Amino acid sequence: MREWLELVTEYAILIIDWMALLIVIYAAIEAFIQAARLVVLKQETLDARLVWLRFSRLLVAALTFQLAADIIETSISADWESLGRIAVVALIRTFLNYFLEKDVREIGADGGTPAKV
Repeated sequence: MREWLELVTEYAILIIDWMALLIVIYAAIEAFIQAARLVVLKQETLDARLVWLRFSRLLVAALTFQLAADIIETSISADWESLGRIAVVALIRTFLNYFLEKDVREIGADGGTPAKV
């Protein structure tokens, strides 16, 4: 039974990490295209802060998925070394998520854009 649980957990971690990766790739491509429009085409309808906010929100979402995968990974961690590694990675992601979310709220509040995350 434990082997089955570990197998399902490993696949869940893999799937969630892939979802986070897809979000990051999508966010980077979208932000690049929007930034290129701002710089090259000098589109007046786009605001650089809105591009940054959208990109930041998607990165926060991806980090949240990765944190979920870390939490699941701790449930099957067998030794203290791997648990410590997971804890350090989770801590770094939590700090990144916190400060990124804080920036999104501040920029949204300053720019008159809704500060939803």
